[in-house]
Amino acid sequence: MNYLNFFQHSMKMLTNLSAILDKAAAYGETKKVDFGVFLQTRLAPDQFDLKRQIQIACDTVKFGASRLTGKDAPTHADDEKSLSELKARIQSVQSYLESYSEADFAEASSKKVTTPRWDGQYLTGDEYLQCHVIPNFYFHMTTAYSILRANGVDIGKKDYLGKMPFKR
Repeated sequence: MNYLNFFQHSMKMLTNLSAILDKAAAYGETKKVDFGVFLQTRLAPDQFDLKRQIQIACDTVKFGASRLTGKDAPTHADDEKSLSELKARIQSVQSYLESYSEADFAEASSKKVTTPRWDGQYLTGDEYLQCHVIPNFYFHMTTAYSILRANGVDIGKKDYLGKMPFKR
């Protein structure tokens, strides 16, 4: 399994998220909607709001890389209140992920990974990436996209996927 490829792809997806947030801000300005309204919006009463979806998407990949390699992840206070603060968080996570090389993940597949919520249980590195990090990251990315789309922001699949590395 190529761990580095996933984390490099997650940086691209975070870039796409940042661009989607810019489109939401422009839409809000046009419609005279404060961006804070979007940040507090959720798809269901018992689901996290947009701000938390973004925070968790960022945390999933930074902690994923950290737990698989033993490198310390940057800390974030989860107190963002604006577009610029959320974009700074995204950039912080991207900068952190840029510091990784293939060698950092050399022992990742056999690593035993746990979190405080797992009550002493663990997953191997491969299981952790495949069963937790990848689906959790895309869940929160998709939910953030869906919150904005449901609120009328003119975004589509191309915005979510971003530039494709097409070949001829």
